[in-house]
Formats: sequence, C-alpha cells, structure tokens
Amino acid sequence: MTGTDLPIGAHKRAARLRAIVHVLASICIVATGNSLLTTVVSLRLSDPAIAPDVVQFLLTAFPIGFLAGCLSSRFLVARFGHERTFLAVALLAAFAAVGYMLTASSPVWFGLRLLNGFAIAALFVVSESWINLYADEKNRGAYFSLYMLMTSLATLFAQLLVEVAGPVSPYLFHIVFVVIAAGLLYARLVAGSWPPINLLPPAAREITPSRHRFGIIKLALLAPVTVVGVFQAGMTNMNVYTMTPIYAERVGLSATMAVSLATAFSLGGMLAQAPAGWLSDRMDRRILLLLQGLAAMAFCAVIAWPGMRPDGLLYGLFFAYGAIALTIYPVAIAFANSQLDSHQMVSASGGLLFLYSIGNIMTPGVAAGLMEHYAPHALFLLLGTGALLVAAAACVNLLRRASPANKPFLVSGEQQ
Repeated sequence: MTGTDLPIGAHKRAARLRAIVHVLASICIVATGNSLLTTVVSLRLSDPAIAPDVVQFLLTAFPIGFLAGCLSSRFLVARFGHERTFLAVALLAAFAAVGYMLTASSPVWFGLRLLNGFAIAALFVVSESWINLYADEKNRGAYFSLYMLMTSLATLFAQLLVEVAGPVSPYLFHIVFVVIAAGLLYARLVAGSWPPINLLPPAAREITPSRHRFGIIKLALLAPVTVVGVFQAGMTNMNVYTMTPIYAERVGLSATMAVSLATAFSLGGMLAQAPAGWLSDRMDRRILLLLQGLAAMAFCAVIAWPGMRPDGLLYGLFFAYGAIALTIYPVAIAFANSQLDSHQMVSASGGLLFLYSIGNIMTPGVAAGLMEHYAPHALFLLLGTGALLVAAAACVNLLRRASPANKPFLVSGEQQ
C-alpha cells in the first residue's frame, strides 16, 4: 500500500458518510413525528374519563400493527425499493395524525393505531436494512450506531416538543402532522435520492425464495447472540420506560426522581452509541457482546441490591446501565448482518424487529407479576437475567468453529 492510498481510502469513506447524512436526518425527523404521535396518544388515553376496557382495546392495536409492519416490509421493499417505501409509510403516518384530529371514535382510533404501529415498524425495517446494505464490514457498526443515535434523538426531541407545547395542548396532533410533513419535504427537496447501493446484487431486488429467507429460526442457528440480544433489547427498553415509575413509587422515590432515572438511562444509551459502534468495527463483536452482557448484568445486580442510595449514585447507575444495555442491539444487529448475504438482510431485519416487538409485548406483564409477588427490585433481576442470557449466547457463538471470513457483497457475475 502506498502512502497515497490511505488518504484516498479515507476520502472515500468520508464521502460515503456524507452521502448518508441527509438520509439519517430524514429518518430522525420522521421518527420524531412518529415518537411524538405515540406519546400524544398515550397522554390522551390516560384521561380518567376513558373506560379501562376501551384503553386496553386501543393499546392492543399498536403492537398488532407493528407486527404486521415487520412481516410485510420485506415485500414492500422488494416491490418498491427502500426509498419509495420509506416515503410511502411516512406519508401513511402523516395521514394517521390527521385522522386523530378529525374524530375521537374508538373504532377509528383503533385503525389509526394499527397504521401507526405498521408505519413505525416499516420505517425501522427499511432504514436498518438499507444502512446495512450500504455499509461494509469496516464501518457497519459505526453507521448503525449513527442510526441508533438518530432514533434516540428522535425520542428526545419528541419529549421536548410535548414539554414545550404542554401535555394538554389541543394542538399536539397538529404538531405531529407538521413534523412528519417536514420530514417528507426534507427527504424529497433537500436530501434528494438515497445514495445507490452499487454492490447490491440483482437478486436482492426480488422477493427472496423461501429457502433463502432468514427467519428467526435460521437466525438463531446462525447467530444466537443476535436473537437473544434483540429480544433482550425489546424487553429492556419497554420495561425500563414503563415500569421504572412503579419501581420508584414502591421503593419510596418521587415521581420526579423516576422521570430523571429514565432520562439518565436514555442519555447514557445515546452518548454511548458512537463509542460502541467504533469498538464493534475494531474487535470481535461476539467478545464485545459478552462484555456488554456481563456489565449490564452487574449494573442490574447493583441497582437491585436492597437499601437506600444517594440520588447521585442512582443517576450514575442508570446512566451506566443505559450506556451498556442500549448499545447491545446495534452491536448484535451488526454481527448478524456481517454473517449474511446482502439479499437476506431485509427479511432478517423484519424477523429481528418482530422478535424485538415480542420482547416489548410479553415481558412487562412478567415484570409486573414479579414485582407484585416478590419485591420491586425483581424488575432489575429480570433485566439482569436477560443480560446474562446475552453473555451466554455470546459464549455459544465464540465456542463454535470460527466463521468463514466475511464475504464482500459481489456484483452479479463477479467472482470472489
């Protein structure tokens, strides 16, 4: 390698990164609108005047729509491509926001919640599969961490918009529509066309034959640490954000403290995305996942240990736990995609998001039961068990015969 090769290589990498900046910005803006829509609907459903059975009825719609989006996104991408599918589902989310403004009918809201869940799942599948196809093995972890940073910022921006407008503002749904519409306009007028995936084989543009699809079972055989890591991420995210207020109340902490702990958890995860991505591109991701699982388990054990702690120490523990737990997902996804051919990534992304949603849906009830029958600290014993399973699955992958060297994505007709 000559001395001039390095600057050229660095220039190419910088150019590729600049090329996706607008794509990531579009994702962040649209995801902000979707996150805001989910928050606003939750606020509206917290009204005591709404019957509990109606609330339960409406809450079931979102996960159903999310699962449908996970299962169908692969076909949409195969038919219309990543960019057009992204724009279409973003437009669908914008129309859903308009629907909430027009009526308070429960059946209509059920349908709108279905659309909302479908749109969010489709946006995730499209974005993650495109980024993984665009990246290569040397930068996949970094690119995916940037994507995770955008989604974290979207959640943060959504909460800030609610605080600025006020949780009882009658214009929150209008703000949702404006934000999503702004994301669509940015994507079309500023970002322009998504950079082409030059190394994407023609087979990737077609619906993959069933024998080549990578569902959850095939993924579990290929990369058990990814399957466990993604399920653990869904379990952790949902339980920390929904059960921390209950945990805080039962251990004698204030509601303000509960919100602050969840915020510290989020900030830890957001700030750790870039370092985790950098590390995952420079070391064996299986070893990194092993260390992350053990560290997350340790922080859960310390948080669950009985006894009162200074507020500052609790903030630090939740911040550190978030920095570890919220970076398991991108590292696990990057590891799986490094083992797949490019035409398998869309179906794999859909299967993994399906698994993530299962972790979201199933485990809060388990956590609530454990907290009720044993102690509020049982929440973090459950989460620590999930982290321990990540470490165990990483060991399984490490003990296997070394995987073949990752193949570059070849243009049809080329030979390795």
